[in-house]
Parts: sequence; structure tokens; C-alpha cells
Amino acid sequence: MTWLITGGAGYIGAHVARALVASGERAVALDDVSGGVPERLPAEVPLVRGSVLDGPLVARTLAGHRVSGVIHLAAKKQVAESVAQPLRYYEENLHGLTTLLRTVVEAGVRRFVFSSSAAVYGMPDVDLVTEHTPTVPMNPYGETKLAGEWLVRATGRAHGVNTACLRYFNVAGAAAPELADTGVSNIVPMFFDALTRGEAPQIFGDDYPTPDGTCVRDYIHVRDLAEAHVAAARAMAAGGGTAEGSDLTLNVGTGTGVSVREMATLVAEVTGLREPAPRVAPRRPGDPARVVASAERIRTELGWSPRFGVREMVASAWEGWLLRHPEAGTRRSE
Repeated sequence: MTWLITGGAGYIGAHVARALVASGERAVALDDVSGGVPERLPAEVPLVRGSVLDGPLVARTLAGHRVSGVIHLAAKKQVAESVAQPLRYYEENLHGLTTLLRTVVEAGVRRFVFSSSAAVYGMPDVDLVTEHTPTVPMNPYGETKLAGEWLVRATGRAHGVNTACLRYFNVAGAAAPELADTGVSNIVPMFFDALTRGEAPQIFGDDYPTPDGTCVRDYIHVRDLAEAHVAAARAMAAGGGTAEGSDLTLNVGTGTGVSVREMATLVAEVTGLREPAPRVAPRRPGDPARVVASAERIRTELGWSPRFGVREMVASAWEGWLLRHPEAGTRRSE
């Protein structure tokens, strides 16, 4: 089989590409490289430069590479940005998905994995979020992911496409230093950036209804997340096609919550860059207090379970940060 990975040159996409190749699958990446890094991709994975909004390009890619399944990762994903720019998020995340699905159906592709998010749950009032927890997203990003799930499942049922919607929790870490997250919008690189500049890490809000007042999240190592995609891809390949299409909706998390303040402490320990106590800023719009996964269903359905803990996530991400910011290592030795 050959899998098309949209957003394949991105942080998560490159990990998925490497995991697929390591498992013996073939892959091709489609990425507009607005945030992706082509050098992340394995040599065996060709890169098609372009957007999922370009239906003819997607059609040529599906046909030219004899694609039999799609893993759709390409999307805008910053919560605060989605609040400020909802039209952009709906255009890129939903219109892009609509264009892609239409082309997939016309090409006769029968397997589709959708990158969803724990943001679909909004502010769940439960200790562990299951796939049956009500979905009440708090921001446009989460709304586009939930609407995307609806569209994926409806298309699957109508056109006989087997689908899987993977609801990611908070992704961190790196399988190799060169694959590390190059942005600073996620919490771990955000803390690295502050400490490298000799500043206190910033925490957005310390008055949440949590044990230490800061948000609690479930962090999943990107290597584990990539393996979850491989497991979903293999499950759909083994299941074959059905008249109505089959679907899976699965959380990808660990079941363990870590607060932002706890993460700040861990980052300081791992990096050795100890600065004053984190600086508290106002809450960011759309941030829920606690979101921690129940990962029982994915264990049952796919036989997948996480292998890496939060300290390993931070340590592997730090190696990637030092590769791009060697001055951080100099500060540590001072």
C-alpha cells in the first residue's frame, strides 16, 4: 500500500512518514511547506509541494503514486490564533478537508485517517475523557476538528470509505533531534525559548479549578502518536473495504495529567536552565482547565499503548532544541 500524508513535512507528519516506512509501508507527502521542513522526510518518501485546497494537484498525486490510503494532518492548529482568525481556520481546515475528501472519493481511495484533537471536547467535567464524553469545543480550532470528524464519517458511510478519527492530546518530544518541533507555540518549545533567552517561562493563568491553579494536560510522545497512525493504517488495510465504510474514533493519550506548573519544573530540571519562578500571564481565550484522556478504547481496538513518559518527551525535545540553538547549551554550563 501507498499512503498519502498531507502535512507530511511537518513536525507530526515527518514522524508518521518515518514510522510508516519503518513498518514496511510506502508513503508520499503533500505539504505546502509553509510550516514544514522537507529535510525531515525520509529519502524514500517523495514530497509533492502544494495544498489540499488544490484539488487537481491532489488528484494527480493520488493517481501518479497509486495511493490507496490517506493520512490527513495538514491543518491550522493554534487555539488563540483560531479565536482571532476564525475565517482562516474554517477555510483551511474545513474547506481543505472537503476538497481532499471529494478528490479521494473520485479516485476510489477507500482508507482515510483524520487528524483530530482533544479540542473537540471543550471543557469536559470528568477526570478522564472517553470517546463518549460530550463534544463541546470552546474555540474555532476545536470546532473545525469536530465538524471535520462529522464530514469524514459521513463521507465514509456514503461512499464506502473506511475512516479513523484520531483525537490527539498534547504532543511533545522527538524521535530524533532533527525531527523536533521547530515552532514555539507548544508548551515545551515555548519554555525552552524563554529559558534560552534567560527569561522566566510564562504560564497563562493560575486561577483554574485544578490542584495548583494551572491547566492540566495529557502529554503524548510524538513517537507514540506516529505508531498510533501506523496501527490505524494497518487496521484499515486488514479490514478491506465495506459497502457503507467502517469508522473508528479514538483518543490518543496516556491517561496521565501534568499541570503547566509541573511541566515548567520538569523542563528546568531536564535543561539545567533554572530561572526565577514562572511568570503568570492572563488566561488565553479558549483554554480549558483540564483535559486528560482515557486511552482504553485505542488499546482494545488497535492494540496500541504509549511507551514513553513525559520526562522522555522533554529530554528528546531538548536535544532537538540544542541542535538549532547551541547557545542554550552554553548557558547551561555557565
